[in-house]
Amino acid sequence: MRYALAACVSATLAFAPAMEAAAAAARIKDIVDFEGIRENQLVGYGLVVGLNGTGDGLNNSPFTKQSLQSMLERLGVNTAGETVRTANVAAVMVTANLPPFGTQGSRIDVSVSALGDANSLQGGTLLVTPLLGADGEVYAIAQGPVLINGFRAEGDAATIISGVPTTGRISSGALIEREIDFRLGSQHSLRLALRNPDLTTARRIALSINDFIGVPTAVPEDPATVRVTLPAGFNGNIVDLLTDIEQLMVQTDQPAKIVIDENSGIIVMGKDVRVSTVAVAQSNLTVTIAENPQVVQPNPLSFGVTAVEPNTDLDVVETNSNLALVNESITLQELVDGLNALGIAPRDLIAILQAIKATGALQAEIEVL
Repeated sequence: MRYALAACVSATLAFAPAMEAAAAAARIKDIVDFEGIRENQLVGYGLVVGLNGTGDGLNNSPFTKQSLQSMLERLGVNTAGETVRTANVAAVMVTANLPPFGTQGSRIDVSVSALGDANSLQGGTLLVTPLLGADGEVYAIAQGPVLINGFRAEGDAATIISGVPTTGRISSGALIEREIDFRLGSQHSLRLALRNPDLTTARRIALSINDFIGVPTAVPEDPATVRVTLPAGFNGNIVDLLTDIEQLMVQTDQPAKIVIDENSGIIVMGKDVRVSTVAVAQSNLTVTIAENPQVVQPNPLSFGVTAVEPNTDLDVVETNSNLALVNESITLQELVDGLNALGIAPRDLIAILQAIKATGALQAEIEVL
């Protein structure tokens, strides 16, 4: 059993590098976007009716009043010159995403957001609203009851608001009326767009595809694009080819980068971040101010009054830190250990990293959010 256990441990150690490399790889379909397979944004303007007195004030939202009168006129109700007073209508913007290859008659979800001074869309119903694309054409029609995630309750002296009651969603609330004219199966050449552009990753994708197909089918055009051409004699169309290659595993590469969010003090480092040998010192200055007012009484049998004299205790403490040596790092773990050895807060670490970058000792790009 002892020899068997030793053999098992040896086999595990032997396969560890292979397992690590496999863990760093990703499928092609997870790191690229295929040309033509994309969503399209839709937007529309409409009215939500049936609100329980929580709609727009028509005097404060003239567009709501104009839209209401125009809608009534189209339905045969003449309100010209009449005073319209209702708080049960709200003007809203309706947005949706048209999925790739969405067919006529299928349904999509829509989001509804109040445009005027409505307090809540609870209980409202969206009237027929055309949804337009970037080209100004109508691609879907939305209508239905609005579901909100919050609520608003108010009394004479207090108001309670939970969530955002002026936004809502209609599940399957729009019907697709127009399709995007793009026939993927008839294409003979297609581009793959890398979500994280990188020259090395683009070349690895092309090599992986060519090795799988057996002929030079893929060509990297730039760090963000790999063009795939349907090879001659391929038994199928471009859809069959993409189905075959999207499952291929590719080891991605990325530049050395440090991302800093100064508002929250978050620091994220890539695994390829390197730093040359530097010496770092960091000093903290603490100023303590305490107010201890004292009461002063007048002398006996005098005409003085009791007074309060201010008394301020001011203390300044400066903690000096000797120079700490951060050795040249080989791995990200060693770099983190070297910086943590200084015992500094994340916000101070941000300033130190920027100072190390200024000396030229940090081989990484710093991106501040």
